Amino acid sequence: MYNVGSSTGRWVMESGMSAIVECVPNFSEGRRSEVIEVIVRAARGVSGVQVLSVSSDTSHNRTVVTLVGPPQAVSEAAFRSIAVACKRINMDEHQGEHPRIGAADVVPFVPVRGISLDECADLARQLGKRVGEELGQPVYLYEAAASCPDRVNLASVRRGEYEQWKAEVATNPDRRPDYGPAEPKGSGATVIGARPFLIAFNAYLNTSDVEVAQRIARSIRHIGGGLRYVKALGLLVEGQAQVSMNLTNFEKTPIFRVLEMIRSEAERYGQAITHTEVVGLVPEAALVQSAQWYLQLHGFDPEQILEHHVRTLPRQAPPVKEEPAAAGLGPFLDAVAGGTATPGGGSVAALAGALASALGAMVARLTIGRKKYAAVEDQMKELTAQLDGHRAALTSSVTEDSAAYQAVMAAFKMPKDSVEARKARLGAVESATVRAGEVPLQVARTSLELLSLLETLARLANANAMTDAGVGAQMARAALEGAALNVLVNAAGLRDTALAERWRAEVATLRTEAGAAVSRIETLVRERGGFRSE
Repeated sequence: MYNVGSSTGRWVMESGMSAIVECVPNFSEGRRSEVIEVIVRAARGVSGVQVLSVSSDTSHNRTVVTLVGPPQAVSEAAFRSIAVACKRINMDEHQGEHPRIGAADVVPFVPVRGISLDECADLARQLGKRVGEELGQPVYLYEAAASCPDRVNLASVRRGEYEQWKAEVATNPDRRPDYGPAEPKGSGATVIGARPFLIAFNAYLNTSDVEVAQRIARSIRHIGGGLRYVKALGLLVEGQAQVSMNLTNFEKTPIFRVLEMIRSEAERYGQAITHTEVVGLVPEAALVQSAQWYLQLHGFDPEQILEHHVRTLPRQAPPVKEEPAAAGLGPFLDAVAGGTATPGGGSVAALAGALASALGAMVARLTIGRKKYAAVEDQMKELTAQLDGHRAALTSSVTEDSAAYQAVMAAFKMPKDSVEARKARLGAVESATVRAGEVPLQVARTSLELLSLLETLARLANANAMTDAGVGAQMARAALEGAALNVLVNAAGLRDTALAERWRAEVATLRTEAGAAVSRIETLVRERGGFRSE
């Protein structure tokens, strides 16, 4: 869990709304779904952080993840995902069309609300220092966080890509990182910074001649005398020439202007644009700009868009006449009872944890706004955010557990009719088994964190809701115990005996701590809830 303290206190708008920052880490892996899932799950495990987008490209061999949330929470999510990527991705084996220097290649922070670009730069420096010290990962700062003018531009930092960096970092003073060791590593280097909102925009041409895309890229990018706020490369993606771009200020250089210049340049070579794409998220205003231009709308006001007004309508409370559980859980319960291997015990354990989170959030919300509990209201609000974050992560684990088990079964079905096939099968089974153990292990860890939050609720929250806090504790313990069983059964199938032993040791610790926490919570619930002694 991340720690919310005084460091985030300054990131608040005058209106009282909390600061929100976006982080868009780019990872040098776009082909192995199991690795991508572990990286993303590490970010999802941080309370208060939302994963808005995960975009992978096999030709680029790259995944772009979009995170939003409070500054310190997003920084924690970025750190966890960087840590996983550096362990799981070997740059000596990486090949792809996109320039790259490391496993966790580039990690920019973007101000969204209640935080300035300078404050995002401070956040980038804090994260860079932590990554360098705790992970031993070489870190370079860029854009608004850059330590010198030569490192403002990402392309300058990434010059020569991983291969040249690896050859020079230990001997070339210009390659000395801002944080971390100046030595080559299989995880490469990580570039962390802060910048305004950027649109990743690609245009595909009706040719496989990548030189055409490269010529167009040179003509449209700012460094080549083209459009301001445009960075561009010519690449070959799945047999089709692509002009790959970063638009760093869409208000001053709008998408439609970039597109029309590409169209004009392509005609010089007898080519045309077949389609375009946006990678990740895009501001609505950028699309409205293009709609106005192409539709030739004169005097158009974005307030004429219906959805602008719909968003401001008050949300109606759900009808009280029917509990949502019956309709929502019915299909899932039917699937569990259906006689198939998935969803199974691991998914049910994750659901138990999600229910524990929901009960805890209910108790906290029943405390907020009560005069009797005004002294703990801020603490209850923070607990609510953390519990909602845990609920989202555990809900995701319901399906992740099933997917992990199915991957194990698929690996066992791989051919074994030759030495090479058997070797590939063994590797796939081991990899899938590791993943199948990591999912419930994270559920168990989160469940113990839940018990800590529920203990705080049992001590401070509305005494009238103590039964719900107690039930939440029992559900969290059930989630942990169920997840623990799944970790242990997967540990028994691992060839990596050292990892299996670490899993067993951690599970034993988690179960012991959970038992003690539930005992303390039961005592508090009985004392504050007015229960009679047994």
